Amino acid sequence: MKRIIYVSHDQLNAKYGALKGADPKEDLIVLVESARMLTPEFGSKVRLYFLLSSAAHFVKSLQDDGYTVIYQKGATTVDGLNEVQEKYPGLPIIAATPSSFRLKQSLSDFGVTFVENDFFLTPRALFDQWAGGQKSYLMETFYRAQRLRLNVLVEDSKPVGGAWNFDKENRSPLPKGYEFPPYLEHKIDEIDIKIAAELGIKPVSSWATTRDGAKKALKNFLDNHFAQFGPYEDAMTVDNWALHHSLLSPYINNGLLHPSEVLDAAIKRFEKGDIPIASAEGFIRQIIGWREYVNGMYWYLGQDYKELNHLNARMKLLPLFEDSSKTKMNCIKSNLEDIQTRGWVHHIPRLMLLSNLALITGTNPQEFLAWMRRVFIDATDWVMVPNVIGMGVHADNGVMMTKPYAAGGAYISKMSNYCKGCVYDPKLRTGDNACPFTTLYWDFLDRNQEEFVGNHRMAQQLFGIKRLKDMPEVRKRAQEVLAGLGKGLI
Repeated sequence: MKRIIYVSHDQLNAKYGALKGADPKEDLIVLVESARMLTPEFGSKVRLYFLLSSAAHFVKSLQDDGYTVIYQKGATTVDGLNEVQEKYPGLPIIAATPSSFRLKQSLSDFGVTFVENDFFLTPRALFDQWAGGQKSYLMETFYRAQRLRLNVLVEDSKPVGGAWNFDKENRSPLPKGYEFPPYLEHKIDEIDIKIAAELGIKPVSSWATTRDGAKKALKNFLDNHFAQFGPYEDAMTVDNWALHHSLLSPYINNGLLHPSEVLDAAIKRFEKGDIPIASAEGFIRQIIGWREYVNGMYWYLGQDYKELNHLNARMKLLPLFEDSSKTKMNCIKSNLEDIQTRGWVHHIPRLMLLSNLALITGTNPQEFLAWMRRVFIDATDWVMVPNVIGMGVHADNGVMMTKPYAAGGAYISKMSNYCKGCVYDPKLRTGDNACPFTTLYWDFLDRNQEEFVGNHRMAQQLFGIKRLKDMPEVRKRAQEVLAGLGKGLI
């Protein structure tokens, strides 16, 4: 052996990263399971099951291809690599640049040589060049540049369909009686059973843990969900946990799928002619726009960005986030149960329910970030830090988003059927059965009027407060709601 190739649990692809061009005769492949990974602070058992079983299957696939692979356990990643290096003294270690500041620093200090992380479509230097030339970091501006750079859905430098963005067409609630295709369930094998047993849970058949399974998930989306993805991508329902979402983020984020193959497959499917442009554009925007933008901003904004708390939010993490029985809000309870079962809900519950609740209650951003980081199976630092600190709880003073994503019960009622089975009324601001979201939304705007008075995108909302004659009662009810949420009673 001439060198050691370290592969992290989110780079499980033999064609990219440090494994690109690897030689079974010359390269020793090492994955490290650190003790930190097994702690509750790192991830839920569902998330761990997905990460560990995917890694175990990947190790087997490399071994089947003739590679010598060591799956090393250690107190830390560096400790694990050190143990391997003691057995193979003198061998240099290479790795693709890690996807977090913490791991990059520790591996760099240990002497690991990095090769480019090509698990994204945008090199970091290219993103930095774009960001450095912007007065404000609008994702839409970046996305349009991506469309042109990658030659995606453009003809003669103009957008296919006559518009760059069809977001306004993609905000429909589900019609009554809407029916979905059956869920895709993945086969459970001996590796899955073994990993699940070690974690004390049952295997989660909602998720694939192999590349073949991930490819089936991609095909299932393109065949059965792509056409209707657009119109209902913002909809929420108690009747279906996945809707028409692709469910591909876990596989793209751990390497089982590469964004380029997902993009190519989506374009090829769109070119058949039966996928509406609004659905195609909406999905492709998530792949080449939002995902690339969030990763780029994570690195561009720096390591201290995750500690921001511009609104001085100090409330402790609400008990309901750890125990869904601690709330009577149907929308929150339903989504927390889904997270506990599968480690996933789509982007609108994440933003407009979970993050919105943290925002309007004044929950500490770092506590909420830590919770989001550990419960979602597609979570990593680069995903969660910008999404939570910037978009979710507006802790960065508008560096990423020009306004906070705060909303009351009216939005939830419009976009879902949660309110029909709830003890709280989304139309009420005051009273014992007033929707906590509605009460706290107005209280949040009231508390932060001075903060947002100069924000033109908040003018309409702030004007709305002036028309409310019951703000004293709203403020009183808000204090009752906050106290009840803190005790796990609302």
